[in-house]
Amino acid sequence: MTPANIDNSPNSNDDLKTKLKTNKATQADSGTTHPQQAPIQIQIGVVGAGGRMGRMLIEAVHLNPQTSLAAAIERSGSSLLGVDAGELIGLAKNGIMLSDDLAAKLDGLDVLIDFSLPEATESNIQQCAAHQVAMVIGTTGLTERQEQLLLKASQSIPIVYAGNYSTGVNVSLKLIEMAARAFGETADIEVIEAHHKHKIDAPSGTAYMMANAAASARGQDLKQVAVYGREGQTGARKAGSIGIHAIRGGEIIGDHSVMFIADGEIVEIKHHAQERMTFAAGAVRAAVWVNNQPTGQYNMQDVLGLN
Repeated sequence: MTPANIDNSPNSNDDLKTKLKTNKATQADSGTTHPQQAPIQIQIGVVGAGGRMGRMLIEAVHLNPQTSLAAAIERSGSSLLGVDAGELIGLAKNGIMLSDDLAAKLDGLDVLIDFSLPEATESNIQQCAAHQVAMVIGTTGLTERQEQLLLKASQSIPIVYAGNYSTGVNVSLKLIEMAARAFGETADIEVIEAHHKHKIDAPSGTAYMMANAAASARGQDLKQVAVYGREGQTGARKAGSIGIHAIRGGEIIGDHSVMFIADGEIVEIKHHAQERMTFAAGAVRAAVWVNNQPTGQYNMQDVLGLN
């Protein structure tokens, strides 16, 4: 977690924390909830609702008993605008129509889940901070400036920002840290990722997370040691470098491998995603968790209690 850097009056965050914790507190107060009353659910908004991941997120929100879909946001000009979100994923109508007007929906949200594009996410961060709506962000490819904007916004709202919301990937990150510390620079490290042909950025956010986990565990700055692919007369491998490679093809959901290649032995840590619901369910789990957190920037390892 990156803690927020706030130093206002003692009561400066009271209203915000009260808003963010209302739903969770109501669920937890079993002593005052009548048996016949349904628990108050966390109100979730999904950005990119018409896309492949967006539809999975809508389904994951539907399946989680602690959450309810309150907004489904889609890009302007989409042919899906006005479509019922329930029908979109093959369920009964739920009365939530796909809309391109996030600003009109924010006051009814507890948490916004954003798996979109960097430019859209930048705008959404600013709007959520202004309306004090917590966020779960899975957008990859943010620039340093956009990441700084995210960090600044986390002084006003709690934000979970991760390149991958899979439990298995986040466990793998811990194993990568352990292996990198144990081998040090006695092993060469190569990160290989593979995704479907529709993915528009490379390497994946998860590959960056894995490479950064290895570099940090060895006391390195990834920017100084990363080597992206190889071509031509590259010369001998530089000691301490970390190779990162991207494969694109077919409908691969997401495969990641980190190789520790030492003299006489190789350790390989692999993660293979079998369905996208793994990521969607993890993001909704993060939304439930962040709804009860103070301001600050968190990652999925915070959600899972691994940090």
